[in-house]
Amino acid sequence: MTVISRTEVVYAMSRDNAPVATVASGSEVTFQTCDCFSDQIASADAAFTELDWQRINPATGPVYVEGAKAGDVLRVDIKRIALTHPQAVMVTAPQLGVVGDELEKPQITIVPIENNEALLPGGVRVPLNPMIGVIGVAPAGEPISCGTPDSHGGNMDCKVIAEGATLYLPVNVDGALFALGDLHAAMGDGEVSVCGLEIPGEVTVTLSVVKDRPLPTPMLENADALYTLGSAKTLDEAASLATRNMAHFVADNAGMTLDQAITLLSIAGDLQICQVVDPLKTCRYALPKAVAAQLNLRIEG
Repeated sequence: MTVISRTEVVYAMSRDNAPVATVASGSEVTFQTCDCFSDQIASADAAFTELDWQRINPATGPVYVEGAKAGDVLRVDIKRIALTHPQAVMVTAPQLGVVGDELEKPQITIVPIENNEALLPGGVRVPLNPMIGVIGVAPAGEPISCGTPDSHGGNMDCKVIAEGATLYLPVNVDGALFALGDLHAAMGDGEVSVCGLEIPGEVTVTLSVVKDRPLPTPMLENADALYTLGSAKTLDEAASLATRNMAHFVADNAGMTLDQAITLLSIAGDLQICQVVDPLKTCRYALPKAVAAQLNLRIEG
């Protein structure tokens, strides 16, 4: 199995990034990751003003997948997410997050992790839900910061991109140039403070090339649902994109008209928020597996 060290990172996804490894389609790869601050914060006493903001949201990689050509789809089976630290880091600061305009000074919070739970302010314990914040491929055009989500994936901060899920991404350039990072031990929908429980770790995935299967990527599948993901400048636009992508996917693959598909989705599916704090906002549309099964609807046909 190929292991990619956390020393091999990029801060933007780009067709010009040199691959750090080349693997065959169907290969299992383990990515060692830094946290979103490039592991700069070791304690609550760290100097917020001394953080290097050019080293935010590193993604480990990229990996070149043999046989991947523009127009293909890259299937990413998330086999395992292992957290490697007993504590996570969070920050709040003026002008960051939903209530940043009301905050007067930056604050670093160290969140202990015990018995598969996070110990939050107020003595609140919540179960962990390890997830991947940044995951994607090289875009076809200009480089895109790892802090920004878009059609290539990137910083979607979607809490269902977790162990056991399968993510489908567009292949825009030869080899796809896949990378991931920014693990969260847990995160609520919205990521309203501007971060989740930021933590280093290791992610094992299987990377496979899917040919001749047009999809409204990014798409995701887990035990519960099929999802379309959309990122856009406003939350309204992201919500519309995610919903339109699912409506067209259903219409194109279930023998339905577009009006029938959107009627179905208005009752049987759910539009959900991923995050509202990145340069582009991200939403997902969830179609329950129980509904998809009645339509004989599958992502890979």
